[in-house]
Amino acid sequence: MENIGLNEFLIEHLNKQYGETLTLEILEGYKCQRYTTIRINTLLSNKKEVLSVLDSLDIKYEEVTLFSDALVILNKNSKEMIELDLCKSGKIYLQSLSSQLPAILLNPKEKTDILDMCASPGSKTTYLAQLVNNNAFITACEIDKIRMERLKFNVSKLGATCVNFICTDSRKLDDYFRFDQILLDAPCSGSGTLSIHDKSMMKFSKALVYNSSKLQTELLKKALTILKPDQEMIYSTCSILDIENENVVNNVLKSMKCSVIPFSEDVRKHLPLLPTTIEGSLCIKPNQYFEGFYVIKIKKA
Repeated sequence: MENIGLNEFLIEHLNKQYGETLTLEILEGYKCQRYTTIRINTLLSNKKEVLSVLDSLDIKYEEVTLFSDALVILNKNSKEMIELDLCKSGKIYLQSLSSQLPAILLNPKEKTDILDMCASPGSKTTYLAQLVNNNAFITACEIDKIRMERLKFNVSKLGATCVNFICTDSRKLDDYFRFDQILLDAPCSGSGTLSIHDKSMMKFSKALVYNSSKLQTELLKKALTILKPDQEMIYSTCSILDIENENVVNNVLKSMKCSVIPFSEDVRKHLPLLPTTIEGSLCIKPNQYFEGFYVIKIKKA
């Protein structure tokens, strides 16, 4: 099996978790040159305006079922799209399809208190604000001061006026807090987003996987502590390894009263899925359109 520069731990674990056939498909996903994808920012624009501009510039695109605000760009790369006035003005935002999923699947509600636990650079924070039409109270938490500045810049640029910021480690949030909905897109090894076309292969390691798993467990426990009873949250990572996904969730579910809310078949049928051991969760296989990603919805008792 060609390892395309991956370390032995990853190859061995993918084989153990998925078997050789699916592992080969995942490796093909790592080789793909993914399409650039954008999100139309309906806080500042609309699909009609954006499509009109793209058509005038002869930029080819494809709409995507399940992603009403997304477009796949067929003949321009990300560097070229960033230079467009549409992007500079915040009317569109470069964001992978997989990265858009957590906000969509959380199904954020207007007039509620929503927490984004690991918010920078603001991709999901601003999409949450978009989905509630700026009519909710969103708290964006980020531990790093430099990343916080990037988060604030993007939130301002995209017109997300309903966001409040807290610069702290989300694990240290006071248990006094209570939220109606929580999005925890946890720091991870990035095993789903690896590509032979960038430096991501060099950053991946076994130590990173296990260190991430420990952090993810602590973050998920905190999230379920400060989530209001009978309410829902999303846990997601850009990893496809069970060490960071199912294992983390199962460990936390053992100690806290909560349940998994399965995603519907209408959602599942539009995604390239890998098998999971927790019924109702999603693990997306990397390909030309999607990065590898894991998403699960949890309801607190």
